[in-house]
Amino acid sequence: MKQLHGLENLAQSLRKPINASQLAQVLLDDLRQCECVIYGCIDDNPMIELARLQLLPETLNYEMFDQRIDLNVAGTILRDDCVPLTYRLSGQQFAISGRCSMIARVCGVDLYLHSSYTGVLGDLARQRFSLAVPALVKRINAI
Repeated sequence: MKQLHGLENLAQSLRKPINASQLAQVLLDDLRQCECVIYGCIDDNPMIELARLQLLPETLNYEMFDQRIDLNVAGTILRDDCVPLTYRLSGQQFAISGRCSMIARVCGVDLYLHSSYTGVLGDLARQRFSLAVPALVKRINAI
């Protein structure tokens, strides 16, 4: 189940009501140094870091027509002793977390990992994210 973090902090720093282009600019600034961490689980520890993917800066973009922010992250697979189960994409204030899977069509997953995530130690993994800005505007204006 995908969770959004930090919207309350963003809402406090913005004058409401906010529109999509205003929020997009704030999010673009917030996500400029973002990273995505992929986690697995061993025994009772659900936070085993499997990969740390850094933003590819040239991919951070606001698509005005579709009102969405697109970005790609990439990094090396650090561990291969368990399967990826959760992720967290974190900016300075805003973050998204949820369940992930390497296998397509798994129930209860909100992020299917790109085929470049092989699970092999040392391989380069890439992941694409798209954020629908109007849905976030609606949530912030409701706070």
